[in-house]
Amino acid sequence: MPLEKTYIPYGGYWSTPFARWQGSLSEYHSIRLVGQVGREFLTSRELVPDSFDGVVLGITVTQSHAFYAGPWFAALVGAPDITGPTVSQACATSVRSLASAALEIEAGTRECILAAACDRTSNGPHIYYPSPDGPGGHGRSEDPVIGNMNLDPYAGLAMTETAENLATEAGIGKEEQDSVTLMRFAQYEDALADDRAFQRRYMVPVELKRGKKSAGFLEADEGVHPTSAQGLERLRPVLEGGTVTYGSQTHPADGNAGIIVCTQERASELSRDENINVQILSYGEARTEKGFMPKAVVPAARHALVRAGIDAAQCAAIKTHNPFAAADIYFSREMHVAPEDVNNYGSPLIWGHPQAPTGMRAIIELIEELVIRGGGHGLFSGCAGGDSAMSLVLRVS
Repeated sequence: MPLEKTYIPYGGYWSTPFARWQGSLSEYHSIRLVGQVGREFLTSRELVPDSFDGVVLGITVTQSHAFYAGPWFAALVGAPDITGPTVSQACATSVRSLASAALEIEAGTRECILAAACDRTSNGPHIYYPSPDGPGGHGRSEDPVIGNMNLDPYAGLAMTETAENLATEAGIGKEEQDSVTLMRFAQYEDALADDRAFQRRYMVPVELKRGKKSAGFLEADEGVHPTSAQGLERLRPVLEGGTVTYGSQTHPADGNAGIIVCTQERASELSRDENINVQILSYGEARTEKGFMPKAVVPAARHALVRAGIDAAQCAAIKTHNPFAAADIYFSREMHVAPEDVNNYGSPLIWGHPQAPTGMRAIIELIEELVIRGGGHGLFSGCAGGDSAMSLVLRVS
C-alpha cells in the first residue's frame, strides 16, 4: 500500500556541495558540520526550530561522540528539546532515514521531522579491537572506510568485484560503460549551466574556517573529474582482465543533506511555494544474490513502484545511486527505460559519494527536476552494502 500522509515542503531541503576525498571538508567533524549547515539553512528560510517535533540523523562513518548523534544534531540546529534516532544502513542510509521519518508521520506519532544525513569519508577512523588472547596480546585493527569498500565479509569481495560480476553476467563491456559515463558527465554539466542555476535551487554554501577565522566558502562541488571520450578510453581497468576503470565509477567524498518530512498541513505552512505539493508515496528494499551488489537496485525499484501502484513508464523522472556505470546500464536495461532519461542534471557517478547523504541529494534533485517538468511521479533507487538496495517513489503536483 502507498503512504498517504507524508509530505515534503517544497524547498524544505538542502545539500552542501560534495567535496573530494581529502579536500576542503576533510577536517570537519561531520555531525558538527551538519548541525552548523542545518541551523544556517533554517535561518535562511526563516524556519524556527520549534517547527519540528523530531529528528532523524543518518551517518555511516563514525565520528567522535557519534553515540549522541541524533539528539546532538537536534541541539546543534537549535532544537535542544527534541530527539530522534541515529540511522546507518550503508549507502541506503538516506532512504532508510526518510522511511523512518515517514512511518512516524503515517502513524501520527510525529507531525514534522527534520531528517538529515552526513558523512566524512576523508580521514576515517582507525579502530583497534583489543584481544588479550591474540599472539603476544595483540588485537586487530580496522580502517572502516577503506576496509568496507574493499571487503564485504559475507560475499568476500570488494565492491569493484561485485560490479565486475554484474558486468560479466550482463555482458557490459568497457566501451559501453565509458559511453554512459560520458553521458552522465554531460548531464551534470547541464546543472552547471547559467551559473549553476539548477544546483542553486537547493545547494547551500559551507563556510570554511581556520580556527575561528573565516577562510571563505565552498560553494560548488569539489573534485568532479573532467571527462572526455579520449580520457576514458586511455584508462585501464582497476582489476586485471576487468572492465571497470576509475573513470567509470564514483569517488569518495564529504558532505551533508537534509529534508523536512511532515504532514500535508505542515508542508503547506513551510513550503516555499504553497502551490507545489511533494508527497512521498512509498519506499522499497531488496537483496540480490551474493556478490552482485549493483543488481539490487532493480528489485528494490520494483518493490517501491508496486507499493506506489505505478510502473517505471509512469515516472516523469528517475534518479539512481550508480557507483558504477555498469550498474547504471543494467538498471536501464532491466527497467526498460532509456539511459538518457535517467539521472538528468547529474548523479553520484559524477558528483561523488559521501555514503549517507548521497541518496538524499539525489532525491532533492529528483524533486527539483519534477518541478521543472511541471510535476509527476519520480523514482530513486540506489544500491548499498551487503548486496542490497533501497528505493523511494514520490509525486510532485
